[in-house]
Amino acid sequence: MDGLFDPPVDPRAGAGGPTPGADGLTAAPKPTAPLAVRMRPQTLDEIVGQQHLLGDGSPLRRLISGVGAASVLLYGPPGTGKTTMASLIARATGGRFEALSALSAGVKEVRAVIDVARRRLIDGQQTVLFIDEVHRFSKTQQDALLDAVENRIVLLVAATTENPSFSVVAPLLSRSLVLQLRSLTDDDIREVLTRAVADPRGLDGQVEVTEAAYDHLVAVAGGDARRALTALEASADSATHVDLADVETAIDRAAVRYDRDGDQHYDVTSAFIKSIRGSDVDAAVHYLARMIAAGEDPRFIARRLMIHASEDIGMADPTALQTAVAAAQVVNLVGMPEAKLALTQATIHLATAPKSAGVVSAIGAALADVEAGKARAVPAHLRDSHYAGAKKLGNGVAYRYPHDHPDGVVPQQYPPDELVGVDYYEPTDHGLEREIGPRVARLRSIVRGAVTRRRSR
Repeated sequence: MDGLFDPPVDPRAGAGGPTPGADGLTAAPKPTAPLAVRMRPQTLDEIVGQQHLLGDGSPLRRLISGVGAASVLLYGPPGTGKTTMASLIARATGGRFEALSALSAGVKEVRAVIDVARRRLIDGQQTVLFIDEVHRFSKTQQDALLDAVENRIVLLVAATTENPSFSVVAPLLSRSLVLQLRSLTDDDIREVLTRAVADPRGLDGQVEVTEAAYDHLVAVAGGDARRALTALEASADSATHVDLADVETAIDRAAVRYDRDGDQHYDVTSAFIKSIRGSDVDAAVHYLARMIAAGEDPRFIARRLMIHASEDIGMADPTALQTAVAAAQVVNLVGMPEAKLALTQATIHLATAPKSAGVVSAIGAALADVEAGKARAVPAHLRDSHYAGAKKLGNGVAYRYPHDHPDGVVPQQYPPDELVGVDYYEPTDHGLEREIGPRVARLRSIVRGAVTRRRSR
């Protein structure tokens, strides 16, 4: 990928100066270019996926159609079309295209491009500036863009795999449309692959690919069109008939028997959760590996871990939920393949943590009472008293402020009359709940008065 985003050299440019982008991403790719480059969509109709951003009248469709002008931040996983969108916007505007990579460009290069763009604007020519990996730009580099973006000296199209809310300075965010691209679906990836096999720009129908090979290419792509096309090109490098074995050999990876939309998806997911619940850490890591190897959406795995942290662990180890949420954040901010480490760490934490269904039982019992109609009036002393006339209604009167007591706990009725003494949360003797149990009992004794009235449900 080295040099892919470097601005093309124009002989009219001075040494060390900016390079007008007459070529580059807006030009037709060479026959020797990688398959993923040759198959980059050349028109709006060739874009696969991202329909949530390409509806009639949407800002992105208007930009790609050459109507309107706005700087955009394209945020999404690799291989979802960010570079494609940039090239189509540049082509649609009819302006000059400049490309910078945050990996190699500094403030000097940014200002040089802006100076050339300012001179072009005098002649009525717009410059589209594409910056890949914009999250790698420092604050100073990003600040250097602000005036040019605000005054439309350049039409900025920036791409990032990280959430721009955390990686892009606020002034640049406010001057740009932030559009989030999604991972391509399995159907999207299959369409990309079949098109590449048949299209004259691709394999031109010279290669036959079996269904099993397609299935594996889709599975290993993980929603990344570039990865899928790269694997296809490697598989078809010296063959006219590509089967599963060819794909496995090309990408050095065994096919995992796992259907993301079929029974295997649900069976493996079920086994994953039940292994964690059963505290079999090795089995849990095995099923996690099967999901990752098959290209399961890491966000799905993270969601299951967060649910499990409360459902089967809860207060026995409150840090389990923190670990699961942190893993989900890593998936969102870093992405795969690196995020597999955070998912594994969370899986190991949850599998080895003490277990308790106390959270599920507590909310289940409380909801059952509410749905049964046990939701009478809030005690008067707990009602809102911050509006005129509230005191006359008795609201807030006789409320005891716990912080006025040295222990921070006072005898006082909190539930409605019919639920006084009802226990919803039943701590186990597992993990931290072994310590929480006696504390809950003591708190109930103080809050409910010297004599605890426990009602069975």
